[in-house]
Amino acid sequence: MAFLYRLLPPRPSFADDMSPDEAEVMERHVGYWQDLLDRNVAVAFGPVLHPDDPWGLGLLDLDDQQAAQAIAEADPAVQSGTCSYEVVPMQLIQPG
Repeated sequence: MAFLYRLLPPRPSFADDMSPDEAEVMERHVGYWQDLLDRNVAVAFGPVLHPDDPWGLGLLDLDDQQAAQAIAEADPAVQSGTCSYEVVPMQLIQPG
């Protein structure tokens, strides 16, 4: 099983007008997800560049929804209160 993590910014213009404090939080967020990717916990992550409703996407390759929830809640962008999130189970189909 896998989980889709959807990071919800505080406003649609967030990527263009974040404050210096918000930018620092987002730098920590990227580092956090890069570590998950490096450890093969995350399959992919990055911004979804929808013009009216941008959001962040993370794909987690885990068997346990509680583990996915814990990862989401430990994200610096969530812990700081800067962003909210959703975690949704999904079936991850991989090549081969």
